[in-house]
Amino acid sequence: MNSSWFTNRRAFLRLLVVVLAASLIRPASIASSAIDTKELVQRDRGGAIALPLVDPKIVVSKSNRTLRLYSAGRVVRRYRIALGLSPVEDKVQARDRRTPEGDFYIYIKNAHSQFYLSLGISYPNQQHAERGLRDGLITRGQYEQIAGALKKKRAPLQNTRLGGEIFIHGNGTQSDWTWGCVALDDKDIRELFDVVPVGTPVKIEH
Repeated sequence: MNSSWFTNRRAFLRLLVVVLAASLIRPASIASSAIDTKELVQRDRGGAIALPLVDPKIVVSKSNRTLRLYSAGRVVRRYRIALGLSPVEDKVQARDRRTPEGDFYIYIKNAHSQFYLSLGISYPNQQHAERGLRDGLITRGQYEQIAGALKKKRAPLQNTRLGGEIFIHGNGTQSDWTWGCVALDDKDIRELFDVVPVGTPVKIEH
């Protein structure tokens, strides 16, 4: 055999050693990268929420597509949201696909929602009921039922021409897609669902 064969063989063996060494090092670098990414995500989310919340409050900004969670007057979380398909105006009646504006409260927590998890918002509120009565959308009896439920911090009447069943729920924020609800990404509604109690005030702003 000539010398070039031995030279090529030695070069091949050196290349093989380099490839094998790289394959042994690669998993460790991947694991390290995964840990770093996880730490960055945790840092971006601000760490664990201190519990229990003190005077918790939820503020939804429709124009900014954000939900802010407050504890002791301080913002402890900001979440991206999606709204109804007609998100600009206040909700007026059933099936208008608008997200209502005003002051509400959480009246129920539903762990078996078709949209992963959900928090019931006390729509219609007093102002919506008064406007509905004035405009002939609800009867005097329906108005009184709504007003009575609101005084007791219960679920207001949900099956009138004003509409109802407005929730904060999961299933994503890719675009405005709901029937008037406030949608979050599933990981975010999971966190919010776990920390806010029934009765938490909710303010929805334009």
